[in-house]
Amino acid sequence: MNYVTTADKTQLYFKDWGTGRPVILMHGWPLSADSWDDQAMAIADAGYRAIAYDRRGFGRSSQPYSGYDYNTLADDLAAVIEHTGAEDAVLVGFSMGGGEVARYMSRHGGKNVSKAALIASVVPYMLKTEDNPHGTPKAVFDEMTQGMKEDRAKFFAAFFKDFYGVSLMSHPVSDALIANSCNVAMTAGLPGTLACAAAFATTDFRPDLAHFKVPTLIIHGTDDKTVPIDAAGRAAARGIANATLIEYEGAPHGLFATHKERFTKDLLEFIRQ
Repeated sequence: MNYVTTADKTQLYFKDWGTGRPVILMHGWPLSADSWDDQAMAIADAGYRAIAYDRRGFGRSSQPYSGYDYNTLADDLAAVIEHTGAEDAVLVGFSMGGGEVARYMSRHGGKNVSKAALIASVVPYMLKTEDNPHGTPKAVFDEMTQGMKEDRAKFFAAFFKDFYGVSLMSHPVSDALIANSCNVAMTAGLPGTLACAAAFATTDFRPDLAHFKVPTLIIHGTDDKTVPIDAAGRAAARGIANATLIEYEGAPHGLFATHKERFTKDLLEFIRQ
């Protein structure tokens, strides 16, 4: 199995498929690199190199007790880039992974990056404050934390219904996919699960936006209940120079699954440009 060892000796599992220009994929919370498999195969089949890794604390990576702040997570990304020798890379961050892209661009100066993509991303700032009125109230995140501490399995069973836009009137993914997502989420360590939730809920990436010096694609669903578009995709598009925003009308958060064909097509078109 492929592993990267970080500065604090954390082991990060990664997949490395195909050859050519590297595309580095960062998964959302609380999943693993496996959530990118459909897109990673398409990227490799199109003649590119797809690199997807499990964030520390998740999937097959180590589960340290600390290191879940975005500075450390951006350093983990830097370690992956260095270890794989990726140059002229396209960074693609889904949800929480968008924060790693943003912090890497500022903290590491966008080294070896030629394009970036933020998919249903938490960038620039999720928390509702006086100067971020479209954000999510702190009480919502507090309830999430309480729910995970009381009964994590029960919490995820409900969480992933919103994640994939499942309701009485809409069922865009199978019950099996939701069950698998719950199972993957439960393999993550509790310290990392809680700490990463706190990190994406409270980290302000607005100062990082000016450090995007490359073409940037932003894709976000208009019906995203997990990361609402007004505080995220639309705000990021306003703050990042040379950004292109594509809104998926009616799409929920987990659009990599619910809108798989369209999303894969849009991502490949951006990579080819």
